[in-house]
Amino acid sequence: MLGVPFDVIAPEFDERVSPHLSIEEEVLAFAVGKARSVGSKNSHSLVIGSDTMISLDGEKIGKPVDRDNAARILRVLAGKTHEIYTSLAILDGGDEAQLTTVEKVAVEMRAYTDDDIERYLICGESLDKAGAYSIQGEGSRLIKSIRGDYLAAVGMPLKPIAEYLGSRGISFLADIEKLYVEKSFMNWSAFV
Repeated sequence: MLGVPFDVIAPEFDERVSPHLSIEEEVLAFAVGKARSVGSKNSHSLVIGSDTMISLDGEKIGKPVDRDNAARILRVLAGKTHEIYTSLAILDGGDEAQLTTVEKVAVEMRAYTDDDIERYLICGESLDKAGAYSIQGEGSRLIKSIRGDYLAAVGMPLKPIAEYLGSRGISFLADIEKLYVEKSFMNWSAFV
């Protein structure tokens, strides 16, 4: 979206949920761990790591392990408001993060039925998404409202990335403020 060239590299990082960490600490530790994993083999690169996890009534909810688990997660979320926590860690040519942040977004789900869940599961979006749904895809039909940074909810908070790149003298084509005003990314405008 910024018009800056980048490579996507899958981290060699094992996400093990800890009952001893808060959700904010957990997603931030995962983002830093992923960035370090990639940064260790790309020491002269700026590396951005991120992670997303959902919280409902104090329970940490990540990606479902299978279709049955996805259905269970979606049933638990139906008709309720949960929080999405998305973390960001930027390593800039070293092992220590120069920027870390966690964004919190509230998502209110519609009171959908088991039949709605089954129809949604058929599209195949659930298994690689925290909370078993995709805001930018067919899962948008399950959502009533979003309060917070839409881009943090669907992937990564873009404003802190743009600010960091700007501080490093890296220019980009996109006007971030305009992007947030126009909300033209995928189905963003449907939730305002």
